[in-house]
Amino acid sequence: MVLVLIPLFTGLLGILFGYGNEAIWESMVGVFEVALENELICGPLILLIGIGVWHHFHKKRLSLIPTRFNRQRREVCFMPEGATEPVFIPWESLSAWIIEAKGVTQFGVHRQYGMGIGFHHGETLTSLEFQCAGLELAISHWEAIRGYMEYEVNDLKSIQDLQDLQGPDDPPHEGLHTFRNARARMHQQIREGRRSRLSGFFWYLYHVMTLWTIPNRLVEWEVRRLERIGKQALPEAMRAWSEPLPEEQWSKPSEELLRLSEQVRRMHKRQPHRPITQIFAEVCRRAVD
Repeated sequence: MVLVLIPLFTGLLGILFGYGNEAIWESMVGVFEVALENELICGPLILLIGIGVWHHFHKKRLSLIPTRFNRQRREVCFMPEGATEPVFIPWESLSAWIIEAKGVTQFGVHRQYGMGIGFHHGETLTSLEFQCAGLELAISHWEAIRGYMEYEVNDLKSIQDLQDLQGPDDPPHEGLHTFRNARARMHQQIREGRRSRLSGFFWYLYHVMTLWTIPNRLVEWEVRRLERIGKQALPEAMRAWSEPLPEEQWSKPSEELLRLSEQVRRMHKRQPHRPITQIFAEVCRRAVD
């Protein structure tokens, strides 16, 4: 792609400044002809490789059993690798950590971040770790889990909806509803004079070029497929554990957790600009001391 764009850019400059127009045009046509021949060969090959990779991960998901969080029981369910039965642990005994690694290469300092959760099952540490793009993102993953368990967060809008495309009755994932909400907001902005009609034209042009609602429909199809696969892979014990309970049987937070949470809220109110991670660390340190 870069090799194609460089002659194209050079050719356009030559045409604009009026030197060697015919020779430059012929060289540009030659470059595109070579690129087209390679595309006819490489395009189907890349498509087959992509379909093969997708099929591999699709089959892999059939055997994967995800970690599940039950806020009514205030428990977390793990399926350790090689185990035949799931393990249920209290939510407040779960440990979480952030991984930060730095390395030096010929290109400079390289940083990697990740998040992990786990518990001690006897003498064995059972953990689940995954890579994150940045430190703040790793922390936000844990905060999303904690918000779900402690504050009964049910949708993405309650945590993070940067584009404000989630309605109150919309499902938590992206899909056709986010496309329709974006279109309705765009028309509302045009009516209110906060957006020009030319901007609306380019909005439609962009989505026509990106196949209109096909990407959103594919997202919804993938979400339904993952839900179906997840239900099929669950063991019977985990499926029964996931059933809802009557409200009078819901577990309550411990007194210690309520006390520490109140300390965090008071300290955050006194020092609103202090990083919340430092506040959590100080409250935990005082509790240990």
